[in-house]
Amino acid sequence: MSKTSARDRLLLAGAQLLEQAEVGDVSTRAICELAGVQAPTLYHHFGSKQRLLDEVVSHGFRDFLATYTAEGASPDPLQAIRDGWDIHVRFGVEHPTFYAYIYARVNTGARCGVVSEVEAMLLKALEPAARQGLLTVTPTVAAAEILAASTGVIMTLITTPETERDPLLSTRVRDAIRAAVTVQHPHEGGSQSLTPASAAVALLSVLDDADASLSNTERALLRDWLGRLSIPKEGVSA
Repeated sequence: MSKTSARDRLLLAGAQLLEQAEVGDVSTRAICELAGVQAPTLYHHFGSKQRLLDEVVSHGFRDFLATYTAEGASPDPLQAIRDGWDIHVRFGVEHPTFYAYIYARVNTGARCGVVSEVEAMLLKALEPAARQGLLTVTPTVAAAEILAASTGVIMTLITTPETERDPLLSTRVRDAIRAAVTVQHPHEGGSQSLTPASAAVALLSVLDDADASLSNTERALLRDWLGRLSIPKEGVSA
């Protein structure tokens, strides 16, 4: 009898079948047969097939992320944002069946699959830029815009025959979104001086670490003011 736990065998079976599937789904019966367990075992460990496959996709992205970030994040905060985008797009293009699974069953108001993992990765990549006053919007807003745009690029690429794909599509969209949510470096033709919005974002990013004698009420009030200042007059993005 295999020493691998039933839970791990279910995850391995789900990953194998999902990679092999021509459409983004596999049956509960197929997973259980490959894992050598009965359906109640799957429900005991994961609650549902959907949660099992969500965990498969999320685990796959975490492993993929670890592989491509083994050398650590770039010291350049703007390069770290580019790297975060590129890692997400590379994962989607190299694992198209996983992405087909994620977006073939979208439900209103329900997040799925790898979304939370990607968002956490993007937020981490955005933190240094926020602290240096390089963001024109809050990290949360920037991450949402980057995630939406990069997801669109991935879906476009994986649904386009390889021979017809535009090799520069991801780069162009990435740089356009980055320019919209960051203050450009001088060598990129921009000014690195703080705008009211980027200054507010920078203060928000270090507010919890500030050694200031502020009450909870004062901190909440300051956070509210900075949050308002972090929204440029033109709208959510600069």
